[in-house]
Amino acid sequence: MRYDRGVRQRRAVQSVIHWPGMRSEYAWLPPHDEPTVTRQHQVGVSFSRHHGQEYESGGRAVRADIPAGAVFVTGAEGITWGGVAGTTEALEIYPDPELVRRTAPGVEPALGVRDAVVFGTAVLLRRTHLPGGGLTDIAASTLAHRLVAHLARSYGAARACGAPRVDRAPVRGLDRRTVERVADLVDADLAGTITLDRMAGVAALSPFHFARAFTATTGLAPHRFVIARRLEAAKAALLTSDASVVRVAHSVGFSNVSHFRRLFRREFGVPPGELRR
Repeated sequence: MRYDRGVRQRRAVQSVIHWPGMRSEYAWLPPHDEPTVTRQHQVGVSFSRHHGQEYESGGRAVRADIPAGAVFVTGAEGITWGGVAGTTEALEIYPDPELVRRTAPGVEPALGVRDAVVFGTAVLLRRTHLPGGGLTDIAASTLAHRLVAHLARSYGAARACGAPRVDRAPVRGLDRRTVERVADLVDADLAGTITLDRMAGVAALSPFHFARAFTATTGLAPHRFVIARRLEAAKAALLTSDASVVRVAHSVGFSNVSHFRRLFRREFGVPPGELRR
């Protein structure tokens, strides 16, 4: 993950985070007269309400009230916004183009709609742009796959083309050897970037089917399993070495130490810095 945080000017806050499978851009902007642009192939949420907002997309000019939580999905055409009278808080998500090509080809634009799935995803990502927020690589990768699968079901052309509804496929468990191979992959690269695609590749399944099968077999979603393995490795390192909490967090794949501390305390009931005592 790569963070580009803290761009502040005249009360404006903008930050960009590059995740496995997607990029998120958060903005908190004061009222402004200058036009702004939402680029192509994004899905985003306006967390602020706007009355009589003017915007243009696909050659069509629109003036409409935008309720807080409204979702905007762009296709090949972006959105050009006119001046905004009030404060703007928004989050834009740009899924990886290759992931979209494989999973959700032909996504149709949807402007100013209500979509609880997209809203929930944006809320989770917004926390990562604010102080103290965090998300692991595997959790972000899983979130990206879930979002793109939702785009395919709700706005894509897959069903129109007669493609099968993969979300209705029966859930089958994984055999023990496959689960062990997945665990070996995770344990061998705790400090690296672990994605849902890598884990699914070991099982020779699509990420969607792997996530369902792994959860059915182990009782843990893939990202929860990776977090659990990382926290167990961190606990062992804290108990058997004099390495600092920061060093241990980084050694098991947590770039955000505050996030690591919260997860550790939630899992073990004690902050990592107090474990040795």
